[in-house]
This record gives sequence, structure tokens and C-alpha cells, in this order.
Amino acid sequence: MFRRHAAGVAIITANHNGVPFGFTATSVASLSAKPPRFTFNMARTSRSWPAVANATYIGVHMLGLENQDLADRFARGGNRFDGDHWELGPHEVPVLKDVTGWLIGKVQMRLSFENNAVVVVEVVEGQVGADGAPLLYHSGGYSQPVPLDYEI
Repeated sequence: MFRRHAAGVAIITANHNGVPFGFTATSVASLSAKPPRFTFNMARTSRSWPAVANATYIGVHMLGLENQDLADRFARGGNRFDGDHWELGPHEVPVLKDVTGWLIGKVQMRLSFENNAVVVVEVVEGQVGADGAPLLYHSGGYSQPVPLDYEI
């Protein structure tokens, strides 16, 4: 059923013992405005879980239509950090270049449930990138929002 629920695509990054980790996520959500917090969910069986489980700071990168290749890179195996598409940012968190925006946050809580976890992060820094259409994930593939005709 959740394949029918469109979700924004983001990439989560962390640094663990000097090694960058990251993965594509569709579970990122705003939690509060004051203080600014966000959450995301992930499988504790993920190769990135040890980094997320031990990191003090986490990055979230919002993706636009032009970032589909980046989303694919972080959704698949292999070395996701080969190339010049990233740099070390605040608090040594890997920051991806040319995304629609990124936030760095301090992990406030990790709630484990069976093989999954909910992570709560408080924003400490961020940057807005170029404006553009967001990248969505729906029904097993990427898509874009389409404006609706309406009258006020």
C-alpha cells in the first residue's frame, strides 16, 4: 500500500571513524519547528546503521529532479563516495554538492524496534540550494509533482 504514497527523496550521511556513510531515504519528516528537528527511519540491518548508531551528527540532503543519479548511487551498493560530488562539512559530516538543500543535526534519540530504528535529529546548521522541482518516489520509481489546475 505504501507504494501508492508519494514521498520526497533524501540522502542521509554520517561519518564513522573517518569513513563516510550514506543512503537514500524516503522516510525523512519534519518533527518540530522550535527547536528545528527532523526524523527518519532505517533498517538496523543496513550497512549504514553502525555509522548512524554511533554518530553524534547526521546530515540530510533534500533532492531535486536533477539529483536522480545521486539518489540511485546512494540506493545501490558500491562506493557511494567515489568522486567529487561531496565534501566534509560542519562537524565532519559528509555534505553532498548541488542538492536543493542540506541540514546537519545532532542526534537526540534513536528508538529501536525489532530490526528498525527511528532517529530524531535536532538541526544545528544548514544551507538552501537552487530552487527546483522536488524528486519524489512513487510506485517503485521516481517522479515529479505536477501542478493541478484550480480556481480560488
